[in-house]
Amino acid sequence: MVRAFDVKELDELALSLTRPGAAAELAVLAVCLFAAWGVARLMQGRTAPSGSILFGERVIDGVLFPLLALAFAFAARVGLEATIKPAVFRVAIPILVSLVVIRFSVRVLSRTFPGVAWVRTVERSISWLAWIAVVLWVTGVLPLVLDAMDDVHWKIGTAQMTLRNLVEGTITAGVVLVLALWISAALERKLLVNASGQDLSLRKIAATLVRTVLLFVGLMFALSAVGIDLTALSVLGGAVGVGLGFGLQKIAANYISGFVILAERSIRIGDMVKVDNFEGRITDIRTRYTVIRSLGGREAIIPNETVITTRVENSSLADPRVLVQTAVQVAYGSDVRALQPRLEAAVAAVPRVVADPAPSVQLAAFSADGMDLAIHFWIRDSENGQGNVRSDVNLAVLDVLNAEGIEIPFPQRVVHAVVSTPPEQGRE
Repeated sequence: MVRAFDVKELDELALSLTRPGAAAELAVLAVCLFAAWGVARLMQGRTAPSGSILFGERVIDGVLFPLLALAFAFAARVGLEATIKPAVFRVAIPILVSLVVIRFSVRVLSRTFPGVAWVRTVERSISWLAWIAVVLWVTGVLPLVLDAMDDVHWKIGTAQMTLRNLVEGTITAGVVLVLALWISAALERKLLVNASGQDLSLRKIAATLVRTVLLFVGLMFALSAVGIDLTALSVLGGAVGVGLGFGLQKIAANYISGFVILAERSIRIGDMVKVDNFEGRITDIRTRYTVIRSLGGREAIIPNETVITTRVENSSLADPRVLVQTAVQVAYGSDVRALQPRLEAAVAAVPRVVADPAPSVQLAAFSADGMDLAIHFWIRDSENGQGNVRSDVNLAVLDVLNAEGIEIPFPQRVVHAVVSTPPEQGRE
């Protein structure tokens, strides 16, 4: 039976807020808020990361501040109950609870899914629901709403479910999933900090597995909280298996390929690779796709199955050194034997050219116009580009040739012009 709404509760709350004891409660609440800010500021210190879930950007916009304020306010209310009938704290505590819920959910979602459009919609929905719950709680309407929701019930199989159970289970499921996302994001951040190369790939697969396990466990708890019988998931598992066998096999193959790539470490984050005629540096390896960024700034999202099943040229797998070549032609009659060591020394002086293996200059061919010299040198940082270092080498070679007075031949053409005179006109 639904209880009738008692207007006297609102009148009593409004009257209690005008009593002299309310001013004392306001003073105590201000002290609680200041103490919460001070403790949070001390806990943050100077080395705490800015924008974290607990501390936020300015301490007061993190989760820790309203959580400490709620704890201090609740302790103050318990301490003042013997002398002052709570009025201000009756309103402040629900507001602080709502603030904790909003800050926690918003911070976790924004850190877990940065830049995703639907996150803002979810954040606004959580804020509206939280503030509506505060209004219902303060006005005393919340118990009436819960009783009315108990009267709405239906039967699912052998289980009896009410609207109240569904709403409470959904809220519990949301809290559990947000907690799972928070823990997984914190663990992933700890695993990936100061990691690079091969170690980064290992930590990436560990972070992915941790997030998958936590989300799976959180989903199981969430389904139990809603009231869904987990034994019924066996039927759903069979349906999912059939779906994977037909329509989702490509997606499943990409996810499995992602774990294979991370486990085998055939390619790693930071490697310079060429896949499907696209060359660049691997910036991220996800469970479904791999992100490759070219030196020109373009990014390619390549499915992991393509990386597994096609040819991949990796310039950084065993040895980061890469061979770069260029060529120059000198005129016949040039002393090539004396020129070779000078060119090799000039190429070795270019900053990005490595000393081991040393640069080499070889007489490659005898052309129609001159002798072709092939210049080979090695670099270690191919992710910084090859065209720029090849240009520096060509400029160094040109300086040597100019200093030695050696001509770079080029094709010449002789054009013969025949001038014809008009025939003389006959005399009259």
